[in-house]
Amino acid sequence: MNKTNPNYPYASKRSVLYAKNGMVATSQPLAAMAGLEILKKGGNAIDSAIATAACLTVVEPTSNGIGGDAFALVWFQDKLHGLNSSGYAPQLMSIDALQSRGFNSIPKYGLLPVTVPGIPAAWAALNQKFGKLSLIECLRPAIAYAKEGYPVSEHVAKHWQNAYDIYKKHLSGEEFNEWFETFTFNSKAPNTGDIVKLPHHAKTLELIGVSNSKAFYEGELAELIDAYSIKYNGFIRKSDLISYQPLWVDPISVNYKGYDICEIPPNGQGMVALQALNIMNGFNFSVKENEETYHTQIEAMKLAFSDGLSQIADIFHMNKSIVQFLSSDYATLRRKEISNICKEPLPYDFQDAGTVYLCTADKEGNMVSFIQSNYMGFGSGIVIPNTGIALHNRGLNFSLELNHPNLLKPLKRPYHTIIPGFIMKDKQAIGPFGVMGGFMQPQGHLQVIMNLIDFNMNPQAAIDAPRWQWMEGKKVMVEPTVDKSIIEALIKRGHDIHIEHELSHFGRGQIILKDLKSGVYAGASEPRCDGHIALY
Repeated sequence: MNKTNPNYPYASKRSVLYAKNGMVATSQPLAAMAGLEILKKGGNAIDSAIATAACLTVVEPTSNGIGGDAFALVWFQDKLHGLNSSGYAPQLMSIDALQSRGFNSIPKYGLLPVTVPGIPAAWAALNQKFGKLSLIECLRPAIAYAKEGYPVSEHVAKHWQNAYDIYKKHLSGEEFNEWFETFTFNSKAPNTGDIVKLPHHAKTLELIGVSNSKAFYEGELAELIDAYSIKYNGFIRKSDLISYQPLWVDPISVNYKGYDICEIPPNGQGMVALQALNIMNGFNFSVKENEETYHTQIEAMKLAFSDGLSQIADIFHMNKSIVQFLSSDYATLRRKEISNICKEPLPYDFQDAGTVYLCTADKEGNMVSFIQSNYMGFGSGIVIPNTGIALHNRGLNFSLELNHPNLLKPLKRPYHTIIPGFIMKDKQAIGPFGVMGGFMQPQGHLQVIMNLIDFNMNPQAAIDAPRWQWMEGKKVMVEPTVDKSIIEALIKRGHDIHIEHELSHFGRGQIILKDLKSGVYAGASEPRCDGHIALY
């Protein structure tokens, strides 16, 4: 796996980085350094992941915040643990309640699509089960950046401006005023290099840290969320927050050509990535930049999404077994549907998304694959006054189709896009990986895993390689680095190919892989964002 394929035409300009004591890989340098700081203070990989995640809510608020959801895969003491810290629909949230407010679909912005946030609970649960340091110690670097300020990085500034333009156009009610109060400065988005301070955010992180997140779910923060929701006719209440608990789950996996690829079970869409890999298990490819490779990958992904979008829901509400979807027999049946011609699956309207991914590793061999998100950038556009808490809008992913497993119901978790990944071999941990970006995520997992295993790329080359994203029907976006001859060949097969120059549409990945003989970590970070690896 850690070799460079000399036949690969787009060799990485960035080097794989190596370390033996600890490593943090994420989309923002300041957050990566915060995680490293915690490792050097005696914290483990879990403490480091919490510190990095908290810092990302400060220095990359364009993609995540305190009011979002999280998932984690944790390798600790020779066992892989899964954490589902996604929130459920409030007790008052239902189809009838939406219709009584004049809605026949779930709105994108405002309080109505807000589900219970899971991020603070994830930090507390991870800290309690695995951490060496206290939660407040892990949050100190993030608190310092929020209080003292930090310079905005290039990609964050770009996404901040995009969010401002969208929110300025679409958010007109007074309930959205606090977003503009909190996240604009002199009535505009910050530029690259501008110093941003988020004092309310700092105070909230302190409350979460000293209370082990109880302030968010039971105390004064819960009361502020409750009051704001009541004031603006939202669904979420303090009672929803009080009753919330994250779920410890057993990871799901498929064996892909000798490696066990692990994901979190539904309500997340990790099953889509695993099913696509299972379909690809029946093919042998040695060259990535080839029309047959692209075509087969795309068709396998469409088949997996056709199943996932029709069946994935809160695991307690699914109609069919995960085991069925991930069986080799089922993969064989689906594989037979792939021909030389592009086929059209069930259509789906994909939404843009905002997510952060990070992975950490320590000298004891512990490793974490962690992902958190507010969805669609800053989320719902709702910020609770004087807290910095930007609430997510994950309720948007519920279905209103009456017989659909993902049908909106109170206290039910929606279909979720964010998925951490983990690689194992012969029951030993190889390491965490992830590719953030809404419905791009399982597609990124498929492509990165095949780059590592089928095409023998090193981690950085596997991340740098040109990507595609299936959108809907026969529509596929590709990066400009995909060879024109491949694009032309795919078009002849019936694919509707669009060259997309905004590379953020293709996800942002991180990888840490462990050499099983030496114990040395090899890390790679995404060039499509401000990606960075901190190590020692």
